[in-house]
Order: sequence, then C-alpha cells, then structure tokens
Amino acid sequence: MTTSKKDSVSSRRRFLKVAAAGAAATVAAPAIVGAQGPISMRFQSTWPSKDIFHEYALDYAKTVNDMTGGDLKIDVLPAGAVVPAFGLIDAVSKGTLDGGHGVLVYHYGKQNALALWGSGPGYAMDANMLLAWHRWGGGKELLAKLYASVGLNVVSFPYGPMATQPLGWFKKPVTSVDDLKGLKYRTVGISIDMFTAMGAAVNALPGGEIVSAMDRGLLDAAEFNNASSDRLLGFADVSKVCMLQSYHQNAEQLEITFNKTKYDALPDKMKAIIANAVSAASQEMQWKAIDRYSQDYIELQTKDKVKFYKTPDSILKAQLEIYDEIVKKKSADNPLFKEIVESQIAFARRATQWEQDTLVNRKMAFDYYFGPKGTAKKT
Repeated sequence: MTTSKKDSVSSRRRFLKVAAAGAAATVAAPAIVGAQGPISMRFQSTWPSKDIFHEYALDYAKTVNDMTGGDLKIDVLPAGAVVPAFGLIDAVSKGTLDGGHGVLVYHYGKQNALALWGSGPGYAMDANMLLAWHRWGGGKELLAKLYASVGLNVVSFPYGPMATQPLGWFKKPVTSVDDLKGLKYRTVGISIDMFTAMGAAVNALPGGEIVSAMDRGLLDAAEFNNASSDRLLGFADVSKVCMLQSYHQNAEQLEITFNKTKYDALPDKMKAIIANAVSAASQEMQWKAIDRYSQDYIELQTKDKVKFYKTPDSILKAQLEIYDEIVKKKSADNPLFKEIVESQIAFARRATQWEQDTLVNRKMAFDYYFGPKGTAKKT
C-alpha cells in the first residue's frame, strides 16, 4: 500500500501541530506555577523582639526561605503581635497563625505531660540528649499522640537544645531551701509544682513580662533562661544576684509548630526542606548560643555589676527528690505522662551511662589552662 505525497505532507503538518502544542504546554506549566507566587506563612514567636530567642525564630525562617529559594516564605512576628505568648498554640491549631516558635512548657495548661520536653532534671540527660530521645527513642511519636489527645491540630518540631538554666535572679544569694519559702517567684511548667513544694509563691509569666513585674514588686525573684536573654530583657536592672545551676529546667528545647492542615497540604519536597531546616537551625543555634551567652556572661559581670553564685548542692538534691514525688503523682493521674516518663528513663539509663563512661571530665583541662596557675596565663 502506498501513501500519496499529499497525505504525507498532511500527516507531517498534524505531527508538527501536536508537537508544538506539547511544547507550549511544557513552557506554560512553570509559568502557571510562577504566577501563583510563593507560599506564604505567618508565624509568631512567644518572645519579645529584642530577645535572642526571637532572633532564633528569625534565623529558622531565613533558613527555610533560603533553602526553598523563596518558594516558601515564612514571616515571623514577635510575641503579642497577633496573640499573647501563652495563646500561641491555640492560634496555630485554629489556623489564626500558620505556625509559631516557642517552648513546649508554655502549653503546660493543655496537657501537663508536655512539660516533660524540658522541665525537670531530664533523668541526667542534657537538652541535646533529650532531643536524641525525641528523635530516636520514641519521643516524636509520643508527642504527636499527646497533641492529638488534646485536639490540637499542629505539627511539632522540638529543636535548639538549651544550656542548663539558672536557678534565677534574687535580691540576695540563696543558701538553702528555706530561703525560697514565701518568695514571689516566676517559673513555668512542672517547675511551678517544684518551687511551690519548696515554699515559693509561684506566678507563671511570659518572658516579656518578668522584669516589669520584678520592678513593681509583684515578684521577688524569677528565672528565665540564659545570659543573653536575661541581659537583653533587663534583669540586671532589677537584680544584681543570679544563682547559676539548677535541675528545674536542665534539658529544655525550643519548639517550631505548624498548623497541621496547612503543613499537610505542602508538597513533600517542602516538608523535607522544613525538617532539614529544623536540624540545621538547631545546630546553628547551639553554636550561636555558645558565642553570645559567653560574651554576655562577661558583660553582666563587668558592665552590669552582677554577682553570680553557684546554687548550693542542698537545693539541687531537694529538687531531685521533689521532682520524683511530682512525677509519681502525675503518672498516677495521667497515663500518657507515665508512658512518656518510662520511655525517657529507658533511653536515659543507657545514654547517660555511655556518656558518664565515655566523656572525659573537662574540669581538669579547664584548670590546667585557665586556673590560677593555668598555662594559658603564661602565653
């Protein structure tokens, strides 16, 4: 069977027309996506704009924005811009905000087991080890279960392990548990139960309200977090005594939350970027914290004339004993609380044993280089 020249030309024309249409569609598709513009998300932190914690929130947003090439744009507002600091989780869950930056312990009133991501001694784990439990020891799944149990429509990413927090700022050095009795004291989470058991009159306030409350005499003493935050928030203006070391918040982390409905609608690629940005920002935060906290620790002493004291061992021991009693009571009342505690203990038992056996005590090296006869003084 033969094909005429006319039919051949006609077939070629049809082929070219179809090919051209396909090419046009290929070119047009990206144009349509581009016309939609980047996905925008409005976040709020639980921190005042001058706090280094709000800076960490901005750092995370920039990491995501950069990694997506601008296809996802997170804009972060400071505490109070949309809702009060303690109202963040509800605003994210309802979709009033697309996400937020804070700490899990601020949601203590929703479910007291949320405080186990940071309040208390962490069963001898530091904050980074507790994050290891969260990532590899079952904590991630337990946290999702916990949020679902109270009907919160959020996706949570704990990150940014914090250094051990001070006992707090006082009018005079604290020498025993008796010195805490009757003090009007600020803290949050399970620490409320701990300091109440020590005899303090506890008031939970967001970070931005603490210094003004101390200045007006509504508080006698307070803890917040670290040398940089405390200095920026003005603690040295209302107190010249800070007690270092405590078990009340020995292993706390920051938290990034997304509205679950909006998060679930994102492409898988963006979800992967978000997760990897959390890890990247977490490590970057630790490095920045070491640099900034150590600088501000010196500034507080030299410029602000703050005196730092070590919290007596008698108080530290009392904290451990009281914490155990609190955990027993809450575990009896809350099955999820008990499940999380048991999971943490199982992970901590092996992780802390490994740490204690493996890591060299750096105090000897510190004394060798920077003690009274340290070799670094000779260079």
